Amino acid sequence: MSTNRSVNPVAVGSLLAERAYEELKAAVLANRLRPGDALSVPALATQLGISRSPVREAVQRLIHDGLATHVPHRGAVVSTIDVEDVRQLYVVREVMEGLAARLATEQLDATKVAEFRTLLEQHEQVVASGENEKAHIEMDMAYHRLIREVAGNSHLTVALDTIQGKAHLALHSLWRSPDAPRLAVAEHRRIFEAMTAGDPDAAEQAAREHIRRLRIRLSQAVATGPAPDGPEAGVRPVP
Repeated sequence: MSTNRSVNPVAVGSLLAERAYEELKAAVLANRLRPGDALSVPALATQLGISRSPVREAVQRLIHDGLATHVPHRGAVVSTIDVEDVRQLYVVREVMEGLAARLATEQLDATKVAEFRTLLEQHEQVVASGENEKAHIEMDMAYHRLIREVAGNSHLTVALDTIQGKAHLALHSLWRSPDAPRLAVAEHRRIFEAMTAGDPDAAEQAAREHIRRLRIRLSQAVATGPAPDGPEAGVRPVP
């Protein structure tokens, strides 16, 4: 009796597109693909070892996230960082992250408390090791996503999802201090402590203070000079 099963090409294509998107996003946020770098679909497809269609879809998602932009006569490139735009972005993000923390505090239950605690503990271990920047970036973003998930406001989630990618791109392009992960996780823990204390006001304040401090650090970094390893032309291999 034959046990052959047909493979759904749509499902396979979706999985490949998701894989390409995650790899490209990680490369952008880790500054392996830098502002201004070309996102050539043929070149990236070759590097990733997959067909062009899922890569094209992944690049479109990066554009939607604000991590890439389409330049006439050139194609997609990693988004460049405009300092004044970043300052304005963080002003808006401060208010929205504060609201998300307030709403999450009001919706928090024991299951989500355990999720937050586990994520924070894992993040602290990664930061203490000082060896895995990719894991730090992923956990940093996961923490803010979890707050939005618990807050349960779909409009706020959509708005912050759009902002978060570009905000992290700016953060890791302009300010790559070795202190960044330690400071971030300490501020995340303060937000968590306010949330678990059942104090929406304190949670909102802690979240706003976290984003405000990020904005101040970025301003100070820009004032003292560009981050190391500035943008260069071309497409780099995606590890």
